[in-house]
Amino acid sequence: MRTPCLLPDLGMRTIFIAVASVIRDRVGWNALGFLASVTVLCLAGFTLYRMLRDVQPDRVLSAVAAIPASHIALSIAFVAGAYFTITFYDFFSLRTIGARQVPYRIAALAAFTSFSIGHNLGATVFTGGAIRFRIYSAWGLSLIDIAKIAFITGLTFWLGNAFVLGLGMAIAPEAASALDQFPPWVNRAIGLAGLGVICGYLLWLSTGLKTVGVKHVCVTLPNAPLTFVQILIGVADLGLSAIGMYVLLPANPPLEILPVIVIFVLATLLGFLSHTPGALGVFDAAILIALVQYPKEDLLATLLVWRAIYYILPFSLALVVMATRELWLAHRRRAGLQPPCEPPLRVPAACAQQRQSAQDPTA
Repeated sequence: MRTPCLLPDLGMRTIFIAVASVIRDRVGWNALGFLASVTVLCLAGFTLYRMLRDVQPDRVLSAVAAIPASHIALSIAFVAGAYFTITFYDFFSLRTIGARQVPYRIAALAAFTSFSIGHNLGATVFTGGAIRFRIYSAWGLSLIDIAKIAFITGLTFWLGNAFVLGLGMAIAPEAASALDQFPPWVNRAIGLAGLGVICGYLLWLSTGLKTVGVKHVCVTLPNAPLTFVQILIGVADLGLSAIGMYVLLPANPPLEILPVIVIFVLATLLGFLSHTPGALGVFDAAILIALVQYPKEDLLATLLVWRAIYYILPFSLALVVMATRELWLAHRRRAGLQPPCEPPLRVPAACAQQRQSAQDPTA
């Protein structure tokens, strides 16, 4: 007699494992991620076409010219502050994995160039990782160390995003509703849930040092007090970036800064999901959808100036810096000189060595 299949007896855990196995074996996580990126990009492109097909270019140029020079200068100052904050992503990560021999100036160079070039070219994991390896390999770091740095910097980014977005959606859920079309109470619940997850993560860390990884590659997570530092770094980066765009918005109608920050973070996350260079098209479509109270030409002018300040200017500077560095190193090699300040190659930190760094990076 054939035994009937009773799905409820399998349990949710078994069901989730079965679904994950099917995706892994028949589709592949990489293919699924690629499909999600293409879907987001296509939706953004279609949205931009519908919203901008009747825009007059001369009115956009007039709106760009109408932005006060003082506002542009203020935006540049806030963006410069955001990029200064980005340098601490790498510095914090280096101290977390125990790479104390790398000074701040090298961490700042690697963070600025990898972020500016990687986010403009796309495929940040590979482009940014290649730049980091080019710089850090001279200081004894291996590819495994670069992977650890990428993990810690990513964790810092997501913790900052989760905190800012969670707090913003809990206080001003209507701002998120302008983009995701959910009722405000749903967005407030999502925001509170996000803050709850962060609190749970901190409580989990407070029970002792936690190590994650596979096989012989592991990362000891920062303890709870240092995770607060991580969150502050991410919050400062996002806050300064959002304010840099906020000061470029038209004066009328007036808009409070918190809704703009919520919309900015949501648009940033959508752009991150798309994996397009500089979140091109996706970020812009999200901003145009959410801030419908502004004329399209004025808002498009804001986005054009913002992209010039946040992406094009740092990208150009990073290319000049990297080209100058490579020419300088090539000159020293031709002269038979070793690059200065390079310590002997070190063995990548093991899990046991990293635990002290995760507990106290200043030790």
